[in-house]
Amino acid sequence: MRLGVLAAAVIGFTGMQALAQAPASSSSASLKTEDDKAIYALGLSIGRSIKIFDLSPAEIEIVKKGLTDSLTNAKPAVELDTYGPKLQALAKGRQEKVGQKFLEDAAKEKGAVKLPSGIIFKELKAGTGASPKATDTVKVNYRGTLTNGTEFDSSYKRGEPAEFPLNGVIPCWTEGVQKLKVGGKAQLVCPAKQAYGEQGSPPTIPPNATLVFEVELLGIGGQGADVPRATPEPKK
Repeated sequence: MRLGVLAAAVIGFTGMQALAQAPASSSSASLKTEDDKAIYALGLSIGRSIKIFDLSPAEIEIVKKGLTDSLTNAKPAVELDTYGPKLQALAKGRQEKVGQKFLEDAAKEKGAVKLPSGIIFKELKAGTGASPKATDTVKVNYRGTLTNGTEFDSSYKRGEPAEFPLNGVIPCWTEGVQKLKVGGKAQLVCPAKQAYGEQGSPPTIPPNATLVFEVELLGIGGQGADVPRATPEPKK
């Protein structure tokens, strides 16, 4: 994530928070024009993207102070050239901390198994068929979410199962789906290194994100390579 994107996100998120805490005249009831609604949607979008920082209420106030000082041309408390470049490392550290805590909690759930790679596998429904090999093509239904519950992809919503070679997807899937039998369903909690890593998959999956998938194995074999993506495919 580049500094410019992070800085813009901080400003946008802070502005959204300021609107949320403003008097009633700034509430959703006052969004009368299309421009008002579009600008509010901008705040929502940026607010969701800045969740990568996992800001506390006190930290949100600090960010709001920075925004206010910038907009009023007040003397900044710190030099942006010095501390702006630290944003990327801050975001990475926060995501890793949140992801590690989530993985630890997931591993404690009843029926959960921590694999050597760090993936947390939890069977939700036992299958009765065969298990696929990494070189097989599989047909699945799945739902993917961030650790905060935000859904970023779902074959159920698209109304069509996905079909792809198992060795052509993220490592978490390659390893985890091999543990399923046809007809079975499992939850896969994927550490960032076993998912999209430090790059993430913008705009819906941030860098260093731990991901949660519910995967249902429908079949083995067949044609196609509909690899799980960060965003749903457009309807035809």
